[in-house]
Amino acid sequence: MPFADGAFDGAYMLHVGMNVEDKTTLCAEVSRVLRSGAMFGIYDVMRTGDGELTYPVHWAETDAASAVREPEHYKEALRAAGFVIVRERNRRDFAIAFFEQLRATAAASGGPPPLGLHILMGKTTPIKVKNMIENVSTGRVSPVELIARKA
Repeated sequence: MPFADGAFDGAYMLHVGMNVEDKTTLCAEVSRVLRSGAMFGIYDVMRTGDGELTYPVHWAETDAASAVREPEHYKEALRAAGFVIVRERNRRDFAIAFFEQLRATAAASGGPPPLGLHILMGKTTPIKVKNMIENVSTGRVSPVELIARKA
C-alpha cells in the first residue's frame, strides 16, 4: 500500500479476503501501516464446514476465482503479522436473516429496490443470492468477524 509505516490508528476489511489468496502478505501489509496497539477488523465470508460450495456467489463465479478460507487460516496470518486475536464471531444467523429479509422485501415490492446488492452483482443476482443462502444454510460458509490488535 502506498502509505508510510504506522500511518493509521485502525483498519477494517469488509468482504475482501475471499478474493485475496495470500492472506499472510495481506495481514503483514496491514500491520505495517498500523500503529502499535491499533485495531484491525475483518468481516469476510469464511469456510466453516465441509462440502463443495455452490457457485456463482457474490465474490466469485467459480471455485477457481475464490480464495475463501477457514477462520483459522486468517488467524494464523494475523498472528504471523504481529496481531493478537481479540474477538471472533460467526455471523451465520445474521446472514440467513439478512437474505430472508432481502427476498421478502423484493417479493413485497415486486422486485429489487432502486439501490442494492443487485447493482453490484448484475443479472445473476438471484442465482448468487440463492447459492449464498444454500452455502450458508448448509454450514459450508458463514460471515465471520475477527477483531485483532497489533501488538
